[in-house]
Amino acid sequence: MPFPHFLPRTKASLAATLFSLLAALPTLAPAANAANAAALPDRGDAPVYGPQLEGFDYRWPVSRYRFHSQRQDIEMAYLDVAPAAGSVPHGTVVLLHGKNFCAGTWEQTIDVLRHAGYRVIAPDQIGFCKSSKPEQYQFSFQQLAANTHALLDSLGIDQAILVGHSTGGMLAIRYALTYPQQTRQLVLVDPIGLEDWRAKGVPPVSVDQWYARELGTTAERIRNYERATYFSGQWSADYEPWVQMLAGMYRGPGKERVAWNSALLYDMILTQPVVYELKNLKTPTVLMIGDQDSTAIGKEFAPPELRAALGNYAVLGREAAAAIPHSTLVVFPGAGHAPQMQMPELFHAQLLKLLAPQGGR
Repeated sequence: MPFPHFLPRTKASLAATLFSLLAALPTLAPAANAANAAALPDRGDAPVYGPQLEGFDYRWPVSRYRFHSQRQDIEMAYLDVAPAAGSVPHGTVVLLHGKNFCAGTWEQTIDVLRHAGYRVIAPDQIGFCKSSKPEQYQFSFQQLAANTHALLDSLGIDQAILVGHSTGGMLAIRYALTYPQQTRQLVLVDPIGLEDWRAKGVPPVSVDQWYARELGTTAERIRNYERATYFSGQWSADYEPWVQMLAGMYRGPGKERVAWNSALLYDMILTQPVVYELKNLKTPTVLMIGDQDSTAIGKEFAPPELRAALGNYAVLGREAAAAIPHSTLVVFPGAGHAPQMQMPELFHAQLLKLLAPQGGR
């Protein structure tokens, strides 16, 4: 299929583009199945994984980028997947995962992109999944962006398309603001950070509060949250391996280290908003938004009367598109926080249509 170059949208044409696309998009949902029933508690034979997700395999081989940061040696796990044999090379896409996701959860997207001629780099950020989980680390989006830039530099990648989902969207925004010449295009998939939760009334949440919360993580809690927020009340057995992937680390011998890093990361997300800098983005940007998404960090700590007003992505997506220069907004009616998993065929068709390919590695 052809790969048209990205054309920046004027604000006047944005609305027309959005409404014409909405009219053409059917509402899809996973088939109902037994997993749609009430969540079951963890079983005694549930999988147990190490603090760097030891025991859980990704579809492609995992590489390690070892480097020195903040007075310690750490390593970033990543996938480096070549374009499929016979495809026309179109450059590199970097996939940045969300808070409750890993490089491996991009497997459908990786498969689509490699068959379309893209080299795909999918890292696990420090503190996540198969990467190091330091006992002490000053987490910031700036630090994670610098780590990612160093990884790409070590691989000889001078410029790439960044696709960031959820927390990965916040990171992709910070990366594009910091390294605009190295960012060919920005694709934000239900990025969090389109509002400042603290400014809207979410109270302060200490790292100790986050840590206590994370120590109580179970598969049932993950599943219930994802069903309600990520998949707009739907469930599919296809999602269950990713629930067990996360829960398995909290069953393992390193669960305290996993929970501590998760607490530090939640503190980073809640206290480092990017919404005020959207107007400064110089990179052509695509926003891909599920209109049923209701994700908001710290929502459970907010007063009950505030919670319903947080995470309204049907509104936040439009506001972000109006704020970001050269932006295109794609809305997936009926989708929650993860349209790439809930509506994969529709999502990937739109992704390929809107990517800006280039020649080279």
